[in-house]
Amino acid sequence: MRKRTVVLVPAFNESKRIGKTVAALKRIPLIDEIIVIDDGSRDDTGLEAQKAGASVIRTGRNLGKGGALNLALRGLDYDVLLLVDGDLADAAIEVEKLLQPVLRGEADMTIADFPEPSLKGGFGLVKKFARWGIKRCTGRVVSEPLCGQRALTREVVERVRKFDPGFGVEVGLTIDTIRLGFKVVEIPTTMSHAETGRDIGGFVHRGRQFYHVLRSVLSRLPARPGPAWPGR
Repeated sequence: MRKRTVVLVPAFNESKRIGKTVAALKRIPLIDEIIVIDDGSRDDTGLEAQKAGASVIRTGRNLGKGGALNLALRGLDYDVLLLVDGDLADAAIEVEKLLQPVLRGEADMTIADFPEPSLKGGFGLVKKFARWGIKRCTGRVVSEPLCGQRALTREVVERVRKFDPGFGVEVGLTIDTIRLGFKVVEIPTTMSHAETGRDIGGFVHRGRQFYHVLRSVLSRLPARPGPAWPGR
C-alpha cells in the first residue's frame, strides 16, 4: 500500500524563499501534502506559501521551531514525515533523496548531508558541540547534527513523542532516535540554504542556537564517562 507522505516546513520571515521552496517540493511526486507552519512571521511568509500551493498553519506568535512542529503534528494524517527548512528554495527538490530509503524500508530516519558551503557564516562551534553531544550520548558520529532536512517514519515520531523546543529539535531527535534503536542514515546531497552572516544578527542567531542545543544535550547526558568536549 502506498504510504502517505507529508512535508512540514516551519518558517519564520521567509517570504523571499518560501515560494521557491514549496514549488520545488511540489515537483516531487512522492509527496502527498505540503504544510508550511508560519511561525509568527512579520512578513508575507504565509501568503507566499499559499500562493505557491502549500497548506498553511499560522501559529499566531513565534513558538520556535520545535513548538511549531509539535503544533502541526496534532491530528496529522501521515505515514512518512519530511521536515524541510523554508529557506532551501530550488534546492528543496533534493529532499526526494531522503525520502526514498525510508519508503523502501532501508532507514527509519534519513538526514541530508550538505556539501561544504562556499561562504561560511559562522565558526562552526555550535555544529562541533552538537556533534560532540550526539557522540557523547549515543557513541555515533553524525556529520550534519544540525541539519533540518529529514525524512522519518511515523513510528519514530510516535516513539520520540515530542520535538525539543527551539533549535534543539535536530540534536534531540537524533539522540533519541539512535537510542531507541532505529536506523539513521545520512544521505549526500547538493543542497544549500541561506547562510547567516558574521554580523550581529548572525551571532545572535547562533547564540540562541547554541543555548537550545546545549539544553537538549544536557538533558540527555548519560552518567557514564565519555569523550571530553570538543571530541568527535
